[in-house]
Order: sequence, then structure tokens, then C-alpha cells
Amino acid sequence: MMVSKYSASGNDFVIFHSEEKLDRTELAKILCHRQEGIGADGLVVLIPHEKYDFQGNQSKIDFEWQFYNSDGSHADMCGNASRAAAHYAFKHDLASKNMSFLTGAGVISATIESSDDKKGMVLSELTPPKILDTEIEFNGNSWWLINTGVPHLVRYMDNIEEFDIEEARELRYKYNANVNVTSVVDENLKVRTYERGVEDETLACGTGMAACFYRAFKEGKVSDSIEVYPISGETLYLGYNSETITFKGKVKNTFNTEWIED
Repeated sequence: MMVSKYSASGNDFVIFHSEEKLDRTELAKILCHRQEGIGADGLVVLIPHEKYDFQGNQSKIDFEWQFYNSDGSHADMCGNASRAAAHYAFKHDLASKNMSFLTGAGVISATIESSDDKKGMVLSELTPPKILDTEIEFNGNSWWLINTGVPHLVRYMDNIEEFDIEEARELRYKYNANVNVTSVVDENLKVRTYERGVEDETLACGTGMAACFYRAFKEGKVSDSIEVYPISGETLYLGYNSETITFKGKVKNTFNTEWIED
């Protein structure tokens, strides 16, 4: 089985395509293991899907995906993985430069702006964000709960270097959500994220950055088009078009290999 390793803003993924829709929970654990496998934050499997029926309308989509966190759990959506999956699909002739595909959160559109393996630039349009709660108080701080494909808790901090990972872990289990802290810097955002499924802080989280952006935009702290800086050090570009959030950044195909199952 040929698999590809991708990095998108510090999030890394193992990706391959298949004709079969199978339960790959255990395979995800094996492939994503940092010491005994390839090592990744998640596994993405692209499978065929000709039509998607949404509210009685049928439209052509290019494929659907199965997304697994490194612990084998499923996630409806992952922003960085959406860009990596789009690059992989274009490279393997599964889709054109403008594509759409089905995730657990709904249909995602993506555009390949540059297909270079090491400096690819991909834009994806996420599903419409939903504010679930704006009145969460925890340890004296105010949090919003926002779904940008998966649920995210968001709070502001003057200095995100003071992000408390243990507090984030407690919040993750209390609300079954990812946990983000953000600060506004020159009308852009810095973001750190604790991700469920990985059960630790990751270098970047696309839907987490989108949630932070959406809260800041709704509260008038940023405009509808900004840069976001995760701790990976890369720059992401987010925008809001009155319905959905667009999310653009670099994608790297770090290597390809054959995986032989025991």
C-alpha cells in the first residue's frame, strides 16, 4: 500500500486513497504512532463518492474522506487536513484544481493555487460556522463555544505563552471540544490549540484558527480578512464571506512510501 506523508502548517497526516470504505480505526493508530509507525496527527483516506444529496439537491463531488485522529477516533472535520487532502487528490488525478469533497461536517470546496510538493498553496472553504455558547465561565475566564466543523472553545489572552495545557485538558473533557487561546496582534491573530484525539497541543489547527477568527470578527476585533499565526511559525490566511470561512496556507508533501501491513 502506497501512502503519503503531508504537513500543513505543522499538522501532519498520512494520506492514501482506496476503492473501499472500511473501518480503519486500528490502522490509524498504527500508521500515526510516532515511534512504531510513520507518525502523524491523523490519517486521511480518500474514497469514491459520485453524488451528495443535500436537502433534496444532488451535486457532483469528487470524493469523500475518512478522517481519523492519531488515537483512532473519528473527527468530522480538520481544516489543515482538508488542504492536504486536496493537494493529494490533485496530485493523484482524483480531482481538478477546483474540487469539492464530502467530510463528516459536510461538503468542503478547495482550490489548488500552487501544486508544488514543498511549497504548495491551497485554499479550502469550510462549512458555515455556528456559535453554540457565548457565556461559558471557567476559572474566571470567558469562553465561547463555536463549531467550525468540530467544536472549539475560544478565549482571549494577552500572552498566549501562558496557555495552561492542564486547564485545556480539563476543559476538553468537560465540554468534549478542542481548546484554543488567541491574542490580537496588529489586527491579526496568534493562536494555540489543544486538540482532542491527539490529546495534546498541536503545532496548528485549521478549524481552531477559524473558530478564533470567527469570534474575533463577530466582536469587531478583526476585519473579514486577516493573517493567523499558529505556533508552527507559518502564516495562514482566513476570510469570511458572510456565510463561510476561507482558509489558505502552504502544504508540503514531505515523503511517499510503501507501507506493508503485518
